[in-house]
Amino acid sequence: MVQVVRWYLSSFHAGRKSQVAKKPYNPILGELFSPDQLSFVAEQVSHHPPISAFYAEHVNKRIQFDAWLWTKSKFLGLSIGVHNIGKGVVTLLDTQEESILTIPWIELGGSVCIECVQTGHKANVEFLTKPFYGGKKHRVTCEVFGANDKKPYYTAQGEWNTRMDGRWTDSGARKKRVSPVSRQQPHESRRIWRHVTCALRAQDTEAATAAKRAVEQTQRDAAKQRDNTGDKWATQVMSLSE
Repeated sequence: MVQVVRWYLSSFHAGRKSQVAKKPYNPILGELFSPDQLSFVAEQVSHHPPISAFYAEHVNKRIQFDAWLWTKSKFLGLSIGVHNIGKGVVTLLDTQEESILTIPWIELGGSVCIECVQTGHKANVEFLTKPFYGGKKHRVTCEVFGANDKKPYYTAQGEWNTRMDGRWTDSGARKKRVSPVSRQQPHESRRIWRHVTCALRAQDTEAATAAKRAVEQTQRDAAKQRDNTGDKWATQVMSLSE
């Protein structure tokens, strides 16, 4: 359970190092991402609502992860909150332990529960939003409990985008390896958004916006054609269930 918590908390820092806006990358229907280092695949299985599905497996360490996620906006008085809806399951194949993860909402703020169905161990993670007066942003605390225990046997706290301290420390994130764009399939993420990425790296906002609009217009045209012919979108690697 502690290893799952370490991976979960460190993933936010690894995923948010860049200060470049993420908005230009708006996943299109059927978009895929598959790095070389692990057995990993992600697919955009729905556009309205925008649902993403993921599956990853480390063959040598016999660990697998699958999840689905979508966002929902909510008015909060004078502000708007964006809630992440979905869940993920981490499975340790050797011990057949499954840890179920819920999703926080972004600022980041909210509660996350990570629970192992087989052992009963669970972790309560709290993403703390900045108070109106004083306080800090990006705070996170975590407590890990054994089955039926009232006191945690592992705690962690800090700021998810800089540093978190706990009983054990992580050795750092590893850089993922992905096939060159020229060898990727037409619906793979880096190939779809390559012109947007080049423009952002060149700090050319107008070119990035134009490239983003071109991708989105292609999607609108394809959706209109499916409506005219009565065809339904068929997912490529994931399957939909009720």
